[in-house]
Amino acid sequence: METERIGPPLLAGERETLRAFLDYHRATLAMKCAGLTDEELRRQSSPPSTLSLLGLVRHLAEVERTWFRRVINGEDIPLVWSDTGDFQQAYDASTASRSAAFDAWQREVEHARRIEREAESLDVTGHQARWGEDVSLRLVMLHMMHEYARHNGHADFLREAIDGTVGA
Repeated sequence: METERIGPPLLAGERETLRAFLDYHRATLAMKCAGLTDEELRRQSSPPSTLSLLGLVRHLAEVERTWFRRVINGEDIPLVWSDTGDFQQAYDASTASRSAAFDAWQREVEHARRIEREAESLDVTGHQARWGEDVSLRLVMLHMMHEYARHNGHADFLREAIDGTVGA
């Protein structure tokens, strides 16, 4: 899977900047996984933790699905890998394949992009049931950047442990 990572604009409006930063972080995750086999992508960081690069991809598919489709779009859909709503279940990718994980993640990213594009403004709200509160699309986009940035840090260490690749 080839991924072009484009840096966010230095001068742009709020929405364009948020969109670009989020896509930059999405592309970073894909880059951290590029060129690895299914086995390498499933390699766990530090047992007993089940964290792996493939687990991060699965987890972020769930997070994209939840925040954009379930919260902002109000879709009544289950998570992909958890029937209990536990996002951590996605981390266990011990029997997962690259194609299934990346296909699900890419589908959710495309749904998220469509929902964001079609929203009238960043002030559009959805209901976050876990918090019992309404949240704006702006908050969701910022939360997603935070989520990706944190997990891309994990991906840095995972990738370095697999083949020594660092940076970017």
